[in-house]
Parts: sequence; structure tokens; C-alpha cells
Amino acid sequence: MPAQERIGHHVKRAEQALSAAKHAALKPSGLTVPQYAALLQLSASPGISAAALARACAVTPPTMNTVLKNLRERGLIERTPHEWHRNILETRLTAEGEAVLKSADERAVRVERGLAAEFTAAERETLIALLDRCTAFLDADRASRPAADRPAADRPAAD
Repeated sequence: MPAQERIGHHVKRAEQALSAAKHAALKPSGLTVPQYAALLQLSASPGISAAALARACAVTPPTMNTVLKNLRERGLIERTPHEWHRNILETRLTAEGEAVLKSADERAVRVERGLAAEFTAAERETLIALLDRCTAFLDADRASRPAADRPAADRPAAD
């Protein structure tokens, strides 16, 4: 099958273009796209664990740990032990983190609005529905494979 006929090829090109546009938009804030995504999720879900944050940001737990380490070193987040589960660290934005996120989000939203403006409302709804359908199919396909055939990050934990 030629590359131009592969849906994944077009999805990947669009994702790379969006990532590059957001990278450029976030550069003045000193944030990477994964750092921005983490701050955005933390603003919506204060206290979320690193594992849940990794899932929400679609990155691996080791990648999220690196992101959180860098954000903590910059003073943008704080991590404290959970009240009942002391081995789980809750993560929250600091006041500085909120300020950096506000500035970065204004720039990132400009990218999203520019992209959205390329489509009519009906086209946006259709595009979102089609992308959701792609995701649902691929998630179901991955889940239906035997655990040994899945990437390590998708395998059930050993007891």
C-alpha cells in the first residue's frame, strides 16, 4: 500500500505539524510540548498521580517522571505524599506553574484556534468523530492482541 493511501501516514504528518507549531508557540515560555501537556492536565486534575498523568498525556511513565523532574526543578510543580497512600505522590501546580501555564496556554490556544479556523463547524465535528473512530479501532485492536504480542507498556502487570 503506497504511503499516500495510508491513513496513519496522514495522521502522523498532521500530528508532527501540530507538535512543531505548538513547540514554536511554547518556546517563549520555556516549556516543551510534553511539559505543557502535563501542566494543562494538572490544572484540570490537581493531585493526580504520575501514572494517571502519564496516561492522560499519552506518554510512558518513565517519560512522565522525567517531565515532572524538570518541572519540579523549575519550581512549576510540587509533589507531596498522598494522605492515605504514602507511596503515591500527588502533583500540583505552584503559583509560578500557574503563571507559566497561563502564558503558554494563550500561545497554544492561538495554534488550536488557527487550526480550527481552517474548517467549518460541521467539518470540525466530522474530523473529531473520524479521529475518535480511528482511536477506538486502534485501542480495541491493541487490547485484543495476546499480552506477549503487545508493547511492554501495554502488558498487564505481573503479580
